Amino acid sequence: MRSGAGITAVAAAILWIPLVLCAQTAPTPHKVPPSEARVDINHATLDELMKLPGMTRSWAGRIVRFRPYHAKSDLLDQGVVTSEVYERIKDYVIAHREKH
Repeated sequence: MRSGAGITAVAAAILWIPLVLCAQTAPTPHKVPPSEARVDINHATLDELMKLPGMTRSWAGRIVRFRPYHAKSDLLDQGVVTSEVYERIKDYVIAHREKH
C-alpha cells in the first residue's frame, strides 16, 4: 500500500508543477504611453512607425499607403493590419486629423 501512496504523491506533484510555473511566469502588463507620446498614424514617417512594438517595414508601409484614417481602429476595420498586429500597436498609436 505504501508504494501506491508514493505514486499518488508523485503524480500529484507532477500535475501541480506546471500550474505553479504558469502562475509565476504570467506576463506583466505593458505601460500605456500618454496620448501625447503616441505615434500619429496619419502623419508619422515610416521610421517613426517602425519604432512600434513588433512593427515590420511591410506593415508600416501599408499604414502609410492607406492613409488617411478617422480612428486607429480603421487599421483593423479596413484590413490594413491583422488583428494580431493591431493588438500589439493599438495602445501606442493615435489618429489625429487636421480640422477643416
